[in-house]
Parts: sequence; C-alpha cells; structure tokens
Amino acid sequence: SSFLHFQESDCDIGGSSSCESMLSLNTEKILSQAKLLAEQKRFPFATDNDNTNEELAIAYVLIGNGLYDEAIRHFSTMLQEEPDLVSAIYGRGIAYGKKGLHDMKNAELALFELSRVISLEPDHPEVFEQRAEILSPLGRISEALSDLTKAIQLQPSARLYRHRGTLYFISEDYATAHEDFQHSLELNKNQPIAMLYKGLTFFHRGLLKEAIESFKEALKQKADFIDAYKSLGQAYRELGNFDAATESFQKALLLNQNHVQTLQLKGMMLYHHGSLDEALKNFKRCLQLEPYNEVCQYMKGLSHVAMGQFYEGIKAQTKVMLNDPLPGQKASPEYLKVKYLREYSRYLHAHLDTPLTEYNTDIDLPGNFKDHWAKNLPFLIENYEEQPGLQPHIKDVLFQNFESYKPDVQELICVADHLGSMMQYETPGFLPNKRIHRAMGLATLEVMQAVQRTWANSKVRMNGKTRLMQWRDMFDIAVKWRRIADPDQPVLWLDQMPARSLSRGFNNHINLIRGQVINMRYLEYFEKILHFIKDRILVYHGANNPKGLLEVREALEKVHKVEDLLPIMKFNSKTRDGFTVNTKVPSLKDQGKEYDGFTITITGDKVGNILFSVETQTTEERTQLYHAEIDALYKDLTAKGKILILSAELGEVDAVCNLILSLVYYFYNLMPLSRGSSVIAYSVIMGALMASGKEVSGKIPKGKASIKIPKYTSSLVDFEAMTAPGSEAFSKIARSWMNLKSISPSYKSLPSVSETFPTLRTMIEVLNTDSAHCLKKTIVVV
Repeated sequence: SSFLHFQESDCDIGGSSSCESMLSLNTEKILSQAKLLAEQKRFPFATDNDNTNEELAIAYVLIGNGLYDEAIRHFSTMLQEEPDLVSAIYGRGIAYGKKGLHDMKNAELALFELSRVISLEPDHPEVFEQRAEILSPLGRISEALSDLTKAIQLQPSARLYRHRGTLYFISEDYATAHEDFQHSLELNKNQPIAMLYKGLTFFHRGLLKEAIESFKEALKQKADFIDAYKSLGQAYRELGNFDAATESFQKALLLNQNHVQTLQLKGMMLYHHGSLDEALKNFKRCLQLEPYNEVCQYMKGLSHVAMGQFYEGIKAQTKVMLNDPLPGQKASPEYLKVKYLREYSRYLHAHLDTPLTEYNTDIDLPGNFKDHWAKNLPFLIENYEEQPGLQPHIKDVLFQNFESYKPDVQELICVADHLGSMMQYETPGFLPNKRIHRAMGLATLEVMQAVQRTWANSKVRMNGKTRLMQWRDMFDIAVKWRRIADPDQPVLWLDQMPARSLSRGFNNHINLIRGQVINMRYLEYFEKILHFIKDRILVYHGANNPKGLLEVREALEKVHKVEDLLPIMKFNSKTRDGFTVNTKVPSLKDQGKEYDGFTITITGDKVGNILFSVETQTTEERTQLYHAEIDALYKDLTAKGKILILSAELGEVDAVCNLILSLVYYFYNLMPLSRGSSVIAYSVIMGALMASGKEVSGKIPKGKASIKIPKYTSSLVDFEAMTAPGSEAFSKIARSWMNLKSISPSYKSLPSVSETFPTLRTMIEVLNTDSAHCLKKTIVVV
C-alpha cells in the first residue's frame, strides 16, 4: 500500500522462531521507525491520542518489516481495549491480506476487517481500493470493479483509474479499459505502464496501428521498457511487418537477453516467417531459462520435425505430452495439439523415402484422427492404433547446400521463390513466409508441368495408379507442398472425413468481429458484406413485413457500420437476437440454379457484444453439387487445353483463362480443405494459366479501389471469390490485377518438379536449403 515504504524481510520463510529472534534484534529499529511514523501521522486513520498513535505505528512498522503475525497480535490487543479503533481494524485487514491470499481464511478475514472499516468510515477511497486488491486475485472481479468505482466517485486519481482499467482489461472489456487508461493519463501523462496498457487495449481489438503509436509513446516515457518493446514487436508481427518486428524484439533482448516471453514470441514469428533454424535457436534459449515452458517445447519439436529432424522433434513433443494438466486445470493449446503432431510426425518419418506417387495421406490417416485433428478436439479417439515408432534404418533429413544442386535445379528453386512471393497478401495481418513461398512456387511449377502433360494426352502417376489427371489431382499437387511446408496445420480434404462427420457438416469459420475484437485481415470487406446484408434485409421484409418495409428502408439508410444493424433487429421478433444471411453461388452448368455459398451471422444486443462471422458448411450434399460443377468445368478446360496445344489462337487462350478462374471460383466457395484452401487455389490458378501460355505478372493488390482497378474492393482472393456475384465477375476482377502476359520460353527448360523432388525427404531438403543469392539473381521473365 502507498503509505508503507519499508523493506519487507524474509522472516516469515524461516517460521515464527526466526521471526521472534529477528523481532528481538530489531526492537530498537522498529520503535524508532514507529516514533517517526506516529509523529508525522503517516499511517491511515491516525487518532488525536499520541499514545494510541505510537502503538498503532508499531503495528504498521511490523507489517512493513514482514512480521504479519506480530502485527495482527498487536492490533488485536489494541482492539480488545477499543473495539471500534478504525486504524487497528484497517491495519489488521491489511496484515491478513499480506499473509497470503492462497489461504482462503486470510482472504476472508481481510475482507471482513475492511468491510467493517467501510461501515464505520464510508468516505475513504483507499479502503475501497484495498478491498478491491483482495477481491480481484480471488476472481471476484465485478465486486472489485464496484469498489474501485466507488473509490473513484469519492476521489478520482490517476492510480485508481489505472487500477480499474487493468481489471476491465483482465475481463476483456477493452473499450472500457481504454477509457480508464485514457482518464488516468489525462490526470498524470507520465505513466509508461498506463500507456502500455492503453496500447494493449488497441492491440486486442485488432487496432494495430493505434497500438503501435501507444507503445512508441510508452518508450518515449521509459526508454528501457522491455515489455513495451516486446509488445511493439508483436504488433508489428501481427501487422505482417517482419523487419520492424525483428528490430523491436532485438531491442527488448538487448535490455535483457534472458527475457523468456520475448524469446518465445520472436521464435514463433521466425517459425511463421519460414526461418526455422533461427526460430530453433530462440526456443532452445527459452528452454534453458525455463525448462517447462510448454510453448517453447512444442515449437522446438515442431521446428525440428518441419526440418526433417524427427528424433529430436519427437523427443521434445513427448516432453509436452508428459506435462499433464492438474485436476480442474485447463489443458494448454500445445498439450491438446501435441499428440496429433507426434502421430503425424511418425507417419511422415515412415514415408520419408517412399515415392509420393505411391501413397495418399488422406486415405492412410485414420478417419477419426483426421476429424479430431482438423476440429482441434482433445485426443480422445476410441480404439486408436498408434503410428509405428521411428524406424532406425530411416535416417533424419540432412541439410542440403544450395550449391550442391545442379544449375538447372538452382534456377528452378529461384523461379519458385519468385512465383511464391507473388502470392503474398499485402493486407495487414499476413506475415510473409518464405518457406510457404518456396513450397507454393514449386507447386505452381509442378501444376504447370502436369497440366501441360495432360493436355498433350500424357497420363500421370497418382496414389499408386497411372491415369489421366483429374481436377482433384491438380489441387493435390499444391496440397502436398502446403502440407509439408508447415506440418503443424492439418491440410485435409473434408470430403475424405468419416461419413458421420460429414453428415453433421464441417464448418470453416471466420470471426470478423467477436465482442470487441476486430479481425484486421478482413476489414476491407466489412462494407461489401454490409451492403449485401442490407439488400437481404429488404428482400426479407418485402416478403414477410410489407407494411413495415418503408420504416426498415429508412432505418437501413442510416446504417454505415455493422453495429448500426443492431436496432434493425428489433423490427422483427424472429431477428431480435440476431440473424443469418446466406450467399448464393450461381451455377454455370445449370443456368438459373444456385448453390449455398457462405453464411453471415450477426448476433448481439449492444456495441462491444457483437458476433459478426462468416462460415461455410461442408455437407455431403453441398460438396456433390460443387463437385459436379467443377467436374464439368474441368472437362471443358481439358478439351479446350488440348485444342490450345495445337493452335494458340487468342480467343482460345482467353476461354481457357476464364475456365481456370471459373473452376477455382467454385473451389474457393466450396472451401473443401480444413486449412490452406486460399494459397493452394491461387497456386493452381498460376500454374494452370502458365500451362496455357500466360503468366501472372501483377501482385495481389493492397486493397481499396484505384483508378487502374476501379471495381477492385479488396486484396484477399478467397474472399473476393466468395463475395463476387458469379464466376464471370470474379474472373473479371482477378484478371484486372493479374496483368497476364505471355510466358517466358525459359520455363520450358526447367527440370520436372515431380522428378527432381520425388519423395518427402527431397521436398524437405529443398525447403530447408538457403538460397539467399537467389535475391541477387535477376529473374528475367519476358
């Protein structure tokens, strides 16, 4: 508490006998401190009686020296003589609180004493604050908030607003917490901690640029503020700015090289940037300092496995598995995921040297395992038979030097890196991942080569069979590269899940707004989706509430943000608690027919308590309808592709381009994979277009309409497909930024991707290899 500035001793650790000896040693010191305290009346609720004040001061000095039991005895003696001595009641309450709230008896006694003080002296803010400090660690947050509000009413101060703001922050009420930190800073602007928390209230609501400004302000006030550098690094990472994030994390570690949280966050950022070697160094350092850190242990295991070091990887995973949560304790996300990763790691290790054409992961992995993994459920799978342990004759993947590859393969890798970088979203929230770039660049080239062979009537070898390539095989090329680039993520075909799971439906769910948290990635789409919702509301009321249509129309004209829709819900009893709106996807195969697209859901009763989300529900029936559409388009594409090989007329090329984009439009709307659908689809677009003689030379734009692209509204290709009114509109928008041009003849001389990297081992080797000098090469694409 603010009025006690004494150095607390460790005497309570040694038990009462050590306290007694310390007390006898320090009697003189305690009495002199008490005398000074009494003279200055520097303790709460001082009386007009000097003798009483001296006795009270002794007990408060005992608290300051960590002698809580002695202080309690001293206050109790005084209260026997004077039961309503407020200062003694208050002091005894503080002493009980300081003894330790892990013992509920102490907490109850502390609360009892402080409540007595409030009944005797109801106008003292510090007592309400003190009681709030006891209540909050006990999880009684609403009572603590009520006490702090009362204290603020009595006497507002920067400290009280900061204290209440912190509790609102813990309760995830970030908007109200922000207001309190703002009030606190207005009363005392030089508060780096309040400024940091103000930034965190922005960060947790997805307002990253505002958060960054607050973190920078905190650093102006306190140049060596490690937590501010760490938070600044994390904000830049979430924004997708790798260089700025790295700089901030480095500054935090320069101040304290053993700062575990910064090492953990920096390691995770490096992993998701595709710098696995560097990530591993951070996780190892983190574990030296904190051997039981589950996140660092899990990420160490994952990094090893992703690089093909299975023995070390599985050893780290097993350590996480042994860290069972205590009874009643919630399992960590790492604990929930680790058994899936270990089983998948064993499967990958067993297949390291098996030709990729001879097996199929979706068929091999047990159905219930895939279903539970994709849904992130606890590993409770009946009659599950574990994957075989590591076989000693299968060695780990060794590091492959870039220079050890032949010159034509080096060129293949550099071209892949370039193509992969073309798929990077420039929207806030997407961190560039050079490992994913290379994987998907190689996938693009392999798709190009496979499609060219198919159009020339050659067969492909897939899943142990030699046959003509189907559309799923084309996507499977990209799936295998996306899977191995990050084994943490289950990239699985949903229609290959167990029948029971499919009959219930499998949801791909994205929260756009949840409570006060805004998903930065999709911010550009809010307006487009809002227009769509308004149209659907008018259609609904036109059919079901024609009398109230005019009133609804007038209300909708005032709607400019998602939360403005809340009052509209009150117009109809069925939509009072929220509503869902379904998009429709028009068929090309059967004119006039429409399929279910995605579902937009809005629920909530007030700002700050809204759920605004989109989801696609993959059911067997919906999947079959989309498959029929994609089958028809693929058949048409293959026929036109074969003609194109014979005569490259401009009209044919155009038709083929539109068919490729239409086919992928339905793939995006179907969302047939548990993860990674977006980048997989885009690599298929790029590869198939290259097979037709056209190359994508334009990068996916940053969003917002421009003079060059007036109709373009956003920069996420999957969402563009999902919100386009039809395949033709999607093709038009996509082509407006793709800047298609004739392919360079040099692509024909590149070696075959599937023959150069025929196994998982060779795939992992090429993803591991450093190709820094690719950046120095100029990739000439005519």
